[in-house]
Amino acid sequence: MENYGWLSIVPALLAIGLAIATRQVIMSLFLAVVVGATFLHGYNPGAGLLRTFDTYILDKVADPWYAAILIFTMMIAAMIGIVTRSGGALAVAEALAKRAKTPRGAQLATWLMGMVIFFDDYGSCLITGNTARPLTDRLRVSREKLSYIVDSTAAPVATMAIISTWIGFELGVIGEGYAAIGQQVSPFFIFLQTIPYRFYSIFALALVGTIAFMLRDFGPMHAAERRARTTGKVMRDGAVPLAVADTAELLPAEGTRSHWVNFVLPVVTTIAATFIGLYVHGGGAEAGSIREAIGAADSSVVLLWSSAIGVVVAVLLVVLQKVLSLTEALETVVKGAKSVFLALMILVLAWGLASVSEGLGTASFLVGVVEAAQVPAAIIPFVIFMVACFISFAMGTSWGTMGILTPLAVPIAYAVGAPLIPSVGAVLTGAIFGDHCSPISDTTILSSTGSSADHIDHVRTQMPYALLAGGVAAVVGFIPAGFGVHPLLSIGVGLAAVIAAVRFLGKSTEADA
Repeated sequence: MENYGWLSIVPALLAIGLAIATRQVIMSLFLAVVVGATFLHGYNPGAGLLRTFDTYILDKVADPWYAAILIFTMMIAAMIGIVTRSGGALAVAEALAKRAKTPRGAQLATWLMGMVIFFDDYGSCLITGNTARPLTDRLRVSREKLSYIVDSTAAPVATMAIISTWIGFELGVIGEGYAAIGQQVSPFFIFLQTIPYRFYSIFALALVGTIAFMLRDFGPMHAAERRARTTGKVMRDGAVPLAVADTAELLPAEGTRSHWVNFVLPVVTTIAATFIGLYVHGGGAEAGSIREAIGAADSSVVLLWSSAIGVVVAVLLVVLQKVLSLTEALETVVKGAKSVFLALMILVLAWGLASVSEGLGTASFLVGVVEAAQVPAAIIPFVIFMVACFISFAMGTSWGTMGILTPLAVPIAYAVGAPLIPSVGAVLTGAIFGDHCSPISDTTILSSTGSSADHIDHVRTQMPYALLAGGVAAVVGFIPAGFGVHPLLSIGVGLAAVIAAVRFLGKSTEADA
């Protein structure tokens, strides 16, 4: 292999730099792949452009494992389209809202809604925000607080859920990362192992629940909540809430007869089919244990089975109940599948970038740099988390951050002897940080939209909370993880730190305080 030296990191840096400068992730990834392919084919730009399509993109899409991930992601999105359009998710959210009678109850109900609608962060932002808004307005909870709760329960939950529009993408980048070190693993099994190491996501969710229960806030959010409680103004004077008209088609049609079973049955069926399928495909009782069976199964095949079953169940439910006609149900299936098209483009281009980076020896070069700098292996998970946070904030996309960083982070961690699972978890949860802080993040914008909040007010009031969760994740989570501390111990200490921070930094938001 030719030694490309510093040129080997140009494509990855170009992808990051262009995405930050232009906010166009797909274009940035495509140009990065073209540049890498140009280096690999005699520095000929024409050859680089053609090889981008007929080699680095086509080879990935044509590979059965990668093709299965793409189809699975579309199938899950199709099922989610039915579940959302039929009003099933809305019915569950409304059932939770009916139990809220106080500001504390309204915030806790919204928090629970966000976690119940776990299958898609976009759907969670829109359904939770629109459903909870009349309730929180009536009980004098600020729009800033509503949008914060909506935002902080969307991506953190969706990225850890075993059935969501995210899991296919995450399995794809995990598989690419381990392929870079020559290890054949079950990406689904690795995904499950990383969940306890999603420290930022876990602490962000805990922080929302703690603040809602204790009715204590700090920073700009405290002022917003006091304004709402004492004056009844859920938005500041002069606030410009984002409109929801352009997202109305994602919600159930007016007059739709919604029922919770249209949400619960397809989702539970898909989850059950996934675990049963993994056990059976992995050898069942002959594998020796459930853990070994799941690890031996081809998750891409099993996820195809379970997502197909989920779509069939969802369609049969709404057609038999006459919630949607067969034609409407099939149209919704197509619309749902189409909704993840941009995400799939990002994933395919990220795979292409990983391929050219492998040809250029990017990972080997970075490993050499890290070894020469004598970076202690124990702090690698912490460093990866901080880098992921920065990139996701600057780019405004967790998808792009995962796609670019995972295939590089795994080889680096592997080469220097850092723990792999915490390092992968650091990328996957650090990428979510940008979804909560960056004003250009899609879920940040959708949270403002679904909650009908002023977007800058949402970003300004949420930032201190995201920084708190990120700080606890870095110090209590990823630094100890690098030294082999069990993640459950870190989670316990981190939860105590979150509660203590709210107790001592926060001030009461009640009107009589």
